[in-house]
Amino acid sequence: MYIYRLLSDQIKTKILQSSKAVILFGARQVGKTTLLNHIIAELPLKTLRIDAEDSRYSEVLSGKNTQQLKSLVAGYELVVIDEAQQIPNIGMTLKLIHDHIPEVRVIATGSSSFDLSNKIMEPLTGRHWSYTLYPISFGELAKENNAFELDQRLEETLIYGSYPEIIAIQSLDEKREYLNRLCASYLFKDVLQISQVRNSLKLRQLLKLLAYQIGNQVSLTELGARLDMGKDTVARYIDLLEKSFVVFRLSGLSRNMRNEVTKMDKIYFYDLGVRNSIIDTLKPLHDRNDAGQLWENFLVSERLKHNAYGNIQASSYFWRLTTGAEIDLVEEKDGRFNGYEIKMGEKQAKPPASWQAGYPDSTYTTIHRKNYLSFITNTVLQTE
Repeated sequence: MYIYRLLSDQIKTKILQSSKAVILFGARQVGKTTLLNHIIAELPLKTLRIDAEDSRYSEVLSGKNTQQLKSLVAGYELVVIDEAQQIPNIGMTLKLIHDHIPEVRVIATGSSSFDLSNKIMEPLTGRHWSYTLYPISFGELAKENNAFELDQRLEETLIYGSYPEIIAIQSLDEKREYLNRLCASYLFKDVLQISQVRNSLKLRQLLKLLAYQIGNQVSLTELGARLDMGKDTVARYIDLLEKSFVVFRLSGLSRNMRNEVTKMDKIYFYDLGVRNSIIDTLKPLHDRNDAGQLWENFLVSERLKHNAYGNIQASSYFWRLTTGAEIDLVEEKDGRFNGYEIKMGEKQAKPPASWQAGYPDSTYTTIHRKNYLSFITNTVLQTE
């Protein structure tokens, strides 16, 4: 079962209309190869597929030799390089192809932005388009499902997440097995192999602590004390996990008030199935005490996907005062602030008076079970 990916048309357009390289980031198992297979099948271009781990290609692709590169890609119109972060000097190689073989288009994929970005950004300045592919979004599912069907998927998504294979698997036991395998075999591969993190046990312990704190501000000092690690090491590990598309962070908004909290970030997971598997809790919602945390993480991450895929330029924050007044999610767009309070129930929340006083031109909306779909997709429940 192929699920339409919202990046598909954007990437095809760039390949057909631009000579710049396309860089596709995304976690392992998130569907990059499947997406590329469908893009390649729909493009009228003769394509060379290269696995970066195949030694037949590594020497040529890392050798900075234009003639060898021309020999490798001769007769092809499109070159696709999977897991390009494995190739030394890949940024310079892509630059050489762009500058000296302009008739050849290139797509490179990577599952670790901290490594691939470092290798390509400087050599490819002004010569590439970059995209990130996330676990399946509700916006993508909305292409084949109506509002009722999407809402029926909600609880399963909150528990098992939305990796493509998870959605395809019907058995809950098989879903559990897949998530365990994903976390054991793929999740940390790039972090451990490429970033030279030596202590995988500490990394897993850190992820477990972060999994219990979704929606809360995270103290690096406190995490370091619990893990017997320095806070700088904790910060580095979190940065690596973020650049490997396991977690992402929200910083506190600070523009107008002295007592706005900004020293500690909130950290969320890109996929709730991964989060729940890490803490070994895949129980249904009615047996859990973290349903509110799951709901908040789900909506924040889905909104991130919605904005990214829709090319919506918005900066995201949380807002909190030392007095306790807070808003779960704030987006800054075109100089205007839009606050969103996330509730599992259906009761409308009132905006904090301090928010209205500090940001008089802002908006404030409660996101709940009856209006959440219009917040993360273009679909509307009939009850909204």
